[in-house]
Amino acid sequence: MAQEKEQNLKNHAKLVPIFHMFVLPVFLINIIWSLVRLRYGLTFGAILGVLMAVAFMVLALCARTFALKVQDRVIRLEMELRLARVLPAEFHPRIGDFTVAQLIALRFASDAELAALAQQVLQEKLTDRQEIKRRVKNWRADYLRA
Repeated sequence: MAQEKEQNLKNHAKLVPIFHMFVLPVFLINIIWSLVRLRYGLTFGAILGVLMAVAFMVLALCARTFALKVQDRVIRLEMELRLARVLPAEFHPRIGDFTVAQLIALRFASDAELAALAQQVLQEKLTDRQEIKRRVKNWRADYLRA
């Protein structure tokens, strides 16, 4: 996608401005304001206000979490298909040994280096996503993240 800047290890984290810089702060302010209103008395309306404010924040966080979980499932499927395509046939039975976290980190490796890096991950039992990503030499950008 030409409109996006080149992606690498340092800048690949996804920030959704409308969510991270508007929705969450507004919901947080709403929770704080609802709690401040409690000092004027424990009325049904004030308690309901706090409950609703917390419910909105939980809803927003759950919606984000659900989207990321679906994304992780899609990445897992995509990576299993990529590994089946690029790994030697004798390595195919080990594809199921990868954790979702390992597959998510490996998705940034180019096809040319994926087989070697995948074998390293399993042989060295690498589980830290950042360590796996640091080993990627030719970054394969993922601009379609949620």
